[in-house]
Amino acid sequence: MYNETVMDHFQNPRNVGEITDASGVGEIGNVVCGDILRVYIKVKDDRLDDVKYMTFGCGAAVASGSMMTTLAKGKTIEEAMQLTNKDVAQALGGLPPQKLHCSNLAADALHKAIEDWQQKNGK
Repeated sequence: MYNETVMDHFQNPRNVGEITDASGVGEIGNVVCGDILRVYIKVKDDRLDDVKYMTFGCGAAVASGSMMTTLAKGKTIEEAMQLTNKDVAQALGGLPPQKLHCSNLAADALHKAIEDWQQKNGK
């Protein structure tokens, strides 16, 4: 059901955890499947210096969170805000149609974390 890239990010997720002094935090959930993804960002000089995530969800949610962090880390705020759910799914090499909603959690949670940082910093 899952390709090699998805399985790699599921079995060896990158950037899992919490940033205790995060610049911004975003969380999103899917009421249909029960998946929840929380993203922590550390911003330095308007760039994502660190990105971590925690999830309660299926393998596709774990893989999507992992891939999102690798895509977002090091990007400017503007670049990270342009990251889409489609970008995450494509970077994973695709997800089964019934699991595409999992990739929707990742970029949306990232955008919420950035919006949290922007609000805290009057941007």
